Amino acid sequence: MWIAKTKAELRARLDAASRPIILVPTMGALHEGHASLISLAKEKAGTEGTVLVSIFVNPIQFDRAGDLAAYPRPLSADLGVCETHGADGVFIPDDGEMYFSDHSVTVKESSLSTHLCGAARPGHFDGVCTVVLKLFLLTGCNSAVFGEKDFQQLAAIRRMVRDLDLQTEIIPHPTIRESDGLAMSSRNIRLTTAQRADAPRIHQALLAAAGESDAESMLRVAGKIIGGSEFAKIDYLSLVDAETLAPTENLSKPAILACAVFYGEVRLFDYVSIGR
Repeated sequence: MWIAKTKAELRARLDAASRPIILVPTMGALHEGHASLISLAKEKAGTEGTVLVSIFVNPIQFDRAGDLAAYPRPLSADLGVCETHGADGVFIPDDGEMYFSDHSVTVKESSLSTHLCGAARPGHFDGVCTVVLKLFLLTGCNSAVFGEKDFQQLAAIRRMVRDLDLQTEIIPHPTIRESDGLAMSSRNIRLTTAQRADAPRIHQALLAAAGESDAESMLRVAGKIIGGSEFAKIDYLSLVDAETLAPTENLSKPAILACAVFYGEVRLFDYVSIGR
């Protein structure tokens, strides 16, 4: 497994690489969910293709400086995960390699990102789309694998690919969960023991609410279960149209019941699909 730290090193490696190139963009702190993305990329690449994992904590998608500073960066362990699960190469640029000091051009998504995490984190998805587009251009990847856990991110990236006529295939992978139902996340390791024991209530609340027959009841049930925690603080809890991500009360079309919850400084989010 090779490692490239600069764009020049990356280009030299990929010039000699076989196609297809399957990219797995990450911010590191890799867990079993990421490992499943790499394994899927390996399956899609076949015996001839190249699986490339990028590890880059993208500064322009963070809305809180403290969150960026606290983001875990266990690089040695991450490289072990990449190699174990079949990555052929890893791209680990630093901030200066990815962004000029006076960079002034970004990608703006102005529809799907106006609700949910986008509303709570202004500019976040612009940062996501910008770095993903840069990675697509730098790698020339044929396909890229993303987890469905970050469903709003996945929707924004798909919209960017559609609207900008990009030729990269987007490959989704279902959410990977812990045995108690908590969605796997790099942020989970920052939870205290008590918070970690309590956090599965997020998914339990969404599943319980999904059985209700109307939007008002769904939101009430989920809010009551999450609100019963002494540790959890709801950032948002919303039912949105599965296609537009706009708030809805219409259950005759596919919808998504989603929430973000703070445990101290750690922000966790999850969702369940309704009507599909």
